[in-house]
Amino acid sequence: MFSSRIGWLMTATLTLVSLGSNIQSVKAQVNYTFSVDYNTLVNIDTTYRPDLGIVRATIKGESTQLAPYGLDSFVSETYGKLEPIENPLINKYTFNSNPSVFGLDEEPAFFDRYYGGANELFGKASDSAEINFAEGIIKGSGTITIFGGTGLFQNATGTITFTQQDQLNPPGSPSQGLAKLNFNLQTPQQVPEPTANTSLILMGLMGTSLVISRRYKKVISVSIPQKTCK
Repeated sequence: MFSSRIGWLMTATLTLVSLGSNIQSVKAQVNYTFSVDYNTLVNIDTTYRPDLGIVRATIKGESTQLAPYGLDSFVSETYGKLEPIENPLINKYTFNSNPSVFGLDEEPAFFDRYYGGANELFGKASDSAEINFAEGIIKGSGTITIFGGTGLFQNATGTITFTQQDQLNPPGSPSQGLAKLNFNLQTPQQVPEPTANTSLILMGLMGTSLVISRRYKKVISVSIPQKTCK
């Protein structure tokens, strides 16, 4: 009887070890979709490369109310190129955080940062803007491609689309306005998943249990003498 129990224990132990070794990790995905409005300050440096019609822009934003996941602030730095002027009262710019887009291969690349706590996002901007001197406003829109982050957004991918309008202020003072951002993000997540062998192992475990149980009952029935009535 004792040896049968030892045999059962060894079989179960080996089966469980085999079961654990056949569990694999698969990649799942967590999606985040939300919107945030930010009050903005815009600085456009028109003295950066006037010979090439290229400017540098810095945009800072603070959320109008507490943002999801603590993303209450952002900083965006980009290069911008003046498009051919059709109307002297309107300047149109194409912006990008990658300087090589405008032939500035030796300049540093910029990126957007969205932050406010342990969770941060990093992205590359591609957008356009129109400065209307007659109306005194700046209108812009575009897409930020996310390439990473911290906290919940570690290894994040996805996009942020936005529209923005600012009141144009005199040179030397930042223009103020409002940006509406729509976040569509994904983060990878490892989830353990048993392989096909796991099901076979479980079936073997159940079968072994039934066989040992039957043998154990048989040993008991043989070893216990039957009482007879006189």
